[in-house]
Amino acid sequence: MTLPPPDQSRDRRIEDPTNLWLIHPAGRLLLPWFVARGIPANAVSLIGLTLGALAALAYVRWDAWPFAFAGLLLSVGWLIADGLDGMIARATGTASPLGRILDGLCDHGVFVLIYVMLATSIATLEGWALAVAAGAAHALQSNLYESERARFHRRCRGGVITDPVPSRNPLVRLYDHVAGALDRAAFPLDQALGSHRDPAAHDAYRAAATGPMRLMSLLTANVRVLAIFIACLVGDPRLFWWFELVPLTAVLVSGLLWHRQVETGLIQRLARSPISLTYSTDGAIRQSPIDHLKDMNK
Repeated sequence: MTLPPPDQSRDRRIEDPTNLWLIHPAGRLLLPWFVARGIPANAVSLIGLTLGALAALAYVRWDAWPFAFAGLLLSVGWLIADGLDGMIARATGTASPLGRILDGLCDHGVFVLIYVMLATSIATLEGWALAVAAGAAHALQSNLYESERARFHRRCRGGVITDPVPSRNPLVRLYDHVAGALDRAAFPLDQALGSHRDPAAHDAYRAAATGPMRLMSLLTANVRVLAIFIACLVGDPRLFWWFELVPLTAVLVSGLLWHRQVETGLIQRLARSPISLTYSTDGAIRQSPIDHLKDMNK
């Protein structure tokens, strides 16, 4: 079987550095071995879940540095498996809805186990309260970040969406209204890009939106894995939960506001004049007949 080239669906400029230089290269290195032995993607997801569960057990003894290091190494193994299962699914053409669900459950399950083990080891009401609050913040941050990242990649590929048709069910409408608040805020730019045929509009968006997306890459699982290890190494896992509640929430809010500001600016420019731009590979404008768009990346 001829293995596919590295996945080009993700813009490297907004990827976490550890993904670029460690997690994804390790997955690519292991991919031929797993494919040659017919190991399915779902089995790799379960391997990742096992590694994550072992990491959680290691963190029960976070006060002993060898266990903290073991927790970090096992967590890195889980992250590699988490990327590898998708590579196998794409290489073998076996991607499925079940696989995506299993992958998501494994991802969230590992963090739940780690949080529970850390809270159990601390064994105080404050520790449990922090763990629950941080877990809720984690779920919100991850979901919103993944939504923003998917939106960024879709727009950069030239894809647009249409305004969804409201459901007749009032409960479904209520759920969609709450869950779709961010999508409604972002939809005007999708509408503008859909009516503007020049592909340079998507290039202009990519160049301007790279900044907020790079900021929000701090919300990846990789950053949390490292933060857990550091907090345990300095002797207080609760520092990780405070890191999740305060700095990471600030990153999320700042990134969302910055992204919406980029969208608003581009909508205004699209409304004033058509775009005709040439970009270099790093997003810098090389040629811009429309002068008022030259400041897009400032």
